[in-house]
Amino acid sequence: MTISPDLVPPQTAATSPPSDDSSRATLGGEEKRSLEQITLLLFIVVPFLAVLAAVPLAWGGWVSWLDLGLLAGFYFLGCHGITVGFHRYFTHGAFKAKRPLRIALAIMGSMAVEGPVVRWVADHRKHHRHSDAEGDPHSPWRYGETVPALMKGLWWAHLGWMFDREQTSQEKYAPDLIQDRDVRRISRHFLLWALVSLALPPLIGGLVTMSWQGALTAFFWGSLVRVALLHHVTWSINSICHATGKRPFKSRDRSGNVWWLAVLSCGESWHNLHHADPTCARHGVDRGQVDSSARLIRWFEKAGWAYDVRWPKQSRLDARRSAPDQNRSDAAAVEAS
Repeated sequence: MTISPDLVPPQTAATSPPSDDSSRATLGGEEKRSLEQITLLLFIVVPFLAVLAAVPLAWGGWVSWLDLGLLAGFYFLGCHGITVGFHRYFTHGAFKAKRPLRIALAIMGSMAVEGPVVRWVADHRKHHRHSDAEGDPHSPWRYGETVPALMKGLWWAHLGWMFDREQTSQEKYAPDLIQDRDVRRISRHFLLWALVSLALPPLIGGLVTMSWQGALTAFFWGSLVRVALLHHVTWSINSICHATGKRPFKSRDRSGNVWWLAVLSCGESWHNLHHADPTCARHGVDRGQVDSSARLIRWFEKAGWAYDVRWPKQSRLDARRSAPDQNRSDAAAVEAS
C-alpha cells in the first residue's frame, strides 16, 4: 500500500499489529448501516433546528454571557481539534507530536462531532487524491458546470455526500491510524466523545448557576448551536471553498481562498495554498491571513509537544505562485511572530 506524497501520515509511536476486526476502527466498516445513518441524521438535524430557534430565543433573553462563553470555548476547542488534529496532523503529517498531544488532538477532534478520526482522515485523504475529479467524495463539481448542476453539487459537497452508503476504504487510506492502538481506541469510542462534548456545557452551566435553567440554556447554546455552527463552517470548506475564492497558487483542482470564513474555520479557508502544498503547517501564508491553527501549532512546538513542523519556505511558496507578481508574500509573512 502506498500513500500519495502529499498525504504523508504522521509518525505514530504507539503502534501494534491490527486485530482481525481492525477495519472497525470506526462505527461500522466500509458501508454505512441504517443505525449509523440515523445517528448521523440526529447529530445533523437536531443542532440545525436549534440554530433556527436561536434568534427568537436570543431576542427573548433566553441566553447569558455564560452560554455564549461556553459556545465560543467549545466551538474553538472542537474546531482546532479538527484543523490541527484531524486535518494537519493525522491526515497530512504537517508536524510530529508526542503521544500525549496525539491523544489529546484525537479526542478534541472527536468532540467536534464530525465522525470518528479514522473515517474522517480516510475520507479526506481520498478527497486529496481525487480532488474535484472522479472519485472525490465531496466535490461541488460532481454533476457538471451549469448553474443547476453546481447548485446540486454544492448541496452534495456540503451535506449530501455523508449519507452515501459507499464508504472510503480505511485500510487503503488510513492504515497508519488503524495500526495505532491509541487512535484506534479513540476512533472506536467516537460516540462516547460526542456525548461528552454535548454533556459538558450543561454540566458547567448548571454548576455555575446552580440551576436547571442554567444547564438547559447552556445545553442549547453550548452544545446544540455550537455543534451546528461548527458543522456548517467545516462543510463550507468542502463546498464553498471548492466553488469560489481567489487562487493565487497553482493546484490541480478548484480550491480557493475565502477570506470571510478564515476566523470561524481557524484558518482552513485559505484553501488554495493548502491544496497547492498539502503538508504545509500554515495555510494562511500571506500578510493579514489569519490562521489560528498555525499559531497553535507554533505554541505546541515551543512547548516541545510538537516537532519537525513543516513551516512554509519562501522559495517553496514562490514556486507555487500562479504568477510571479500575484499576491507575493514576503519572508516576514511566513515567519511566526
